[in-house]
Amino acid sequence: MDTSGKEAEAMALLAEAERKVKNSQSFFSGLFGGSSKIEEACEIYARAANMFKMAKNWSGAGNAFCQAAQLHLQLQNKHDAATCFVDAGNAFKKADPQEAINCLMRAIEIYTDMGRFTIAAKHHISIAEIYETELVDIEKAIAHYEQSADYYKSEESNSSANKCLLKVASYAAQLEQYQKAIDIYEQVGTNAMDSPLLKYSAKDYFFKAALCHFCIDMLNAKLAVQKYEELFPAFSDSRECKLMKKLIDAHEEQNVESYTEAVKEYDSISRLDQWLTTMLLRVKKTIQGDEEDLR
Repeated sequence: MDTSGKEAEAMALLAEAERKVKNSQSFFSGLFGGSSKIEEACEIYARAANMFKMAKNWSGAGNAFCQAAQLHLQLQNKHDAATCFVDAGNAFKKADPQEAINCLMRAIEIYTDMGRFTIAAKHHISIAEIYETELVDIEKAIAHYEQSADYYKSEESNSSANKCLLKVASYAAQLEQYQKAIDIYEQVGTNAMDSPLLKYSAKDYFFKAALCHFCIDMLNAKLAVQKYEELFPAFSDSRECKLMKKLIDAHEEQNVESYTEAVKEYDSISRLDQWLTTMLLRVKKTIQGDEEDLR
């Protein structure tokens, strides 16, 4: 596709939109419908933004959508303004992640002001993902997942809230904020336990909570496993519970070989993901004389 042609078209549309805005500010336009000129300018800015997108000029597209959003705000079209800020954010994601976050935050302000908390929550997740993948600031990603979970909870969207909280728990444990992770895994596990559909996943959450306890202290882990067995008897029969007991025994005996063997045996049936591998290695390092890898 001829991107330079599309870019030239976009630039011409920008100039036209700017003329409309200028004309709307003249004395006569003020008397005879200046707002209709601003509405036209909004449409032209949006068309320019789409031309920039076709030309793969993401910053150009983002800026044009922002111009449209500002004019919509001037006209009190809050919903349209928020939509344009989201479009701007999506364009900036490909060129300027920080600017993408700024635009999405502007959209969130408008949506929360309108009481549209579910949409605001969705955009907080988008911001969290930018912090995860583009800017690699896990603390800020956690904060946006927490905010998203709060908004989902306020709208009774508990399964969406739990998805965000599990992200928070996973990152909190990686940052060694174990108590925070434990509280979330226990809360989500207890909720799952009472649901016929989610019951099966409860054992995974209690397993992860027990592992976080283990990273703090072996006795903590032992007591936690007993507590989860009483709370959720099905946990006793799970492979995860049996693994935890073997690991606790190995730790009590300070036996690196039996610890590694227990992990290998579990991994041969249920593959360990990166998070579990990290946590199991952290625990293993607390056994004296550990020099080797997990597997």
